[in-house]
Amino acid sequence: MHTKDYEAIEYDRDGVKEIKYTVAVEGTIELFLNRTPIASILATPEMLRELAIGYIICEGLVKNADHINDLKIEEKRIYIEVKETEHLELWRELRSSGCVGVKWEENESISVTSNTRFSVDAIRKSLEYLESEIHRKTRGTHSACLINKEGTCVANSIDVGRHNAFDKVVGYAHLKGIDVSEHFIFSSGRQSAGMVLKAARAGIPLVATKTAPLNSGIDAAKRTGVCLVCFVSNDKISVFSHPERLLNSR
Repeated sequence: MHTKDYEAIEYDRDGVKEIKYTVAVEGTIELFLNRTPIASILATPEMLRELAIGYIICEGLVKNADHINDLKIEEKRIYIEVKETEHLELWRELRSSGCVGVKWEENESISVTSNTRFSVDAIRKSLEYLESEIHRKTRGTHSACLINKEGTCVANSIDVGRHNAFDKVVGYAHLKGIDVSEHFIFSSGRQSAGMVLKAARAGIPLVATKTAPLNSGIDAAKRTGVCLVCFVSNDKISVFSHPERLLNSR
């Protein structure tokens, strides 16, 4: 169940009344990697397989879904068994040395190498894919969409967290064998370094959002080769990094 109805008392200029609100539902998902607990994720309880796969790829624990040996979901726990890789060893080393957050990011060497270029028109028209019935009802969810260079949405997800929606789309793409290097991702949320680095680790060359970037997101995009496009509307887009990934760049 994605939503739940609640009663509230509303005060406005006309007085006081009882009103019913439809509210987005979240739950805690425990993620285990090779029998080790690695994350507690507050998420909308759907597309959990996609969430788990997308999470370990976007957080740099594995390079792609081929490294996954097994995945089991038991109620609100997800167990993943993966092959030991240099990416996993690096992640463990950084975790154990306390290099998380900004320090962790600075220790990573990521470069997106895709040659795919996208049109401004395809980015602008993709705004429509962010709309969802759940968001219209609750105003409490985020969306993420994976879109090809023709402007067609090939995957989308909804979640209470913008990070989770991102992970779910990447996980879905890997399960379906979609080459993410030939697509861009459109997010409804602000773009911090954490968001941009998810795209970079997955190999996605362009991130778009209808909202704002943070300084850390711009710096991460410049460093990793991600084209960061923000404030997307029907009238304009603002490009903060690597405009050469756009067909009509100057």
